[in-house]
Amino acid sequence: MLKIHQIFIVKFFLLFVSALFITAVISYFSLKSMVIEHNKNNLKNVIEIIEINLDSVKDIDKYVTDIHKKTLLRVTIIDNSGLVLAESNIDKYKMNNHADRDEVIQAKKSKYGEAIRYSLTLNVDFLYFVKKVHMPHKDIYIRLSISLQEVMDEFYMLWQKLIFVFIGIVIISTYISRAMSKRIVYDITQITNYLDEISNKNYKAVVRTKYFYEFLQISLLLKNLVKKLSKNDKKKIKNIAKLRLINKQRNDILSALSHEFKNPIASIIGYAQTIEEDPDMPSKIRNKFLRKISSNGDKISKMLDRLAMSVKLDNGDLELKKSVFDLSKVCKEVATNLQSKYKDRKIVVDVDELVVNSDKTMLELVIINLVDNALKYSSDDVRLTLKDNRLSVQDKGIGIKEDDLEKITSKFFRVNKNSWDNSMGIGLAMVTYVLKLLDSSIEIESEFDRGSTFSFSVLDMLES
Repeated sequence: MLKIHQIFIVKFFLLFVSALFITAVISYFSLKSMVIEHNKNNLKNVIEIIEINLDSVKDIDKYVTDIHKKTLLRVTIIDNSGLVLAESNIDKYKMNNHADRDEVIQAKKSKYGEAIRYSLTLNVDFLYFVKKVHMPHKDIYIRLSISLQEVMDEFYMLWQKLIFVFIGIVIISTYISRAMSKRIVYDITQITNYLDEISNKNYKAVVRTKYFYEFLQISLLLKNLVKKLSKNDKKKIKNIAKLRLINKQRNDILSALSHEFKNPIASIIGYAQTIEEDPDMPSKIRNKFLRKISSNGDKISKMLDRLAMSVKLDNGDLELKKSVFDLSKVCKEVATNLQSKYKDRKIVVDVDELVVNSDKTMLELVIINLVDNALKYSSDDVRLTLKDNRLSVQDKGIGIKEDDLEKITSKFFRVNKNSWDNSMGIGLAMVTYVLKLLDSSIEIESEFDRGSTFSFSVLDMLES
């Protein structure tokens, strides 16, 4: 896309060249016509002079030759029948009858005749002019002709001078338009640079236009606008940030609650309606459905507990209650409890006795979430190990994509969003918050489709 100064130059140049071209074409044909007309008049005047002396001429061949030498014009004398009586340039006896020549035919009708024609005799284009002259005994025709090349040479010399004038005008006009363009570019550059600074929140930027009044008015309006923007921007930034955070948290919670509670609630309703509609249902099946209802209710209760815990962590309402305990026992208890939930899975605990001073409930919550996640997203054994004062939970499951590694600890984020697994995606977020309270942090190593390892240091939890 062309810039404004480029459009200005291009349009000016096209308009000027078009006008110059039209003028040149008109001038070309006008000048050509004028030059030819001038030569016609010159030939007519010479014929008039020849006519005056023709009565006293005794040797007409010598007469036309002398005229040719003095005027450089070709002279031909033709009788009324078309016979060539005298010719200045070639042998008259070799010339054809001229009665059918256009210029001679015109002269017979209206005294004068003219034509522009290619001469087969001399192989040159000629301008012919003829006058019918009444002699005492007969009518004759005096024909003068000049090479059209000579006529056009005169025209081209004049035309070349005009071309040089046109070129000079184009050069001067181009220089003037470039000078104006540079001034336009300068003012536009000042304004665009100023707008660029404003877009980068630099409200102290300066704009200096100096050539065109219109650009000066624009710059003044921009300065007034920037002052207003500067005043409002600071207020808006704080308000927008707060609103975005509130809206995001609200949308995340509503979305998670709507999605995660849908399946267990639907299950509870379905089992309840089945029992209600079938009063003769066998007790064995009824008890099974009631256990399902109780199980789904328990799932909802646990999700609400996790959500409440997450809110407390966000608000900083939890207080640590430290105590001295054996970390290996906690790991084994967690494994035993989860083993009853995942009866067909194996949890390998490789944790030696290690006494720590920390919040047992919070630390147990961290280990439960990490092992539970490993069991959910893998089908092989899950290993819980302690090495170099670092507790790790390792699985050989689906792994985590590199793009998801930074998001995995965000609240309500889940790797597999199309399945329901009694998780609202707050487990790892809770783990991150709790470990921060316990002066530690989560470290994740994962390879997609190969497995993951979640670990954290217990060095700062050791009993001193």
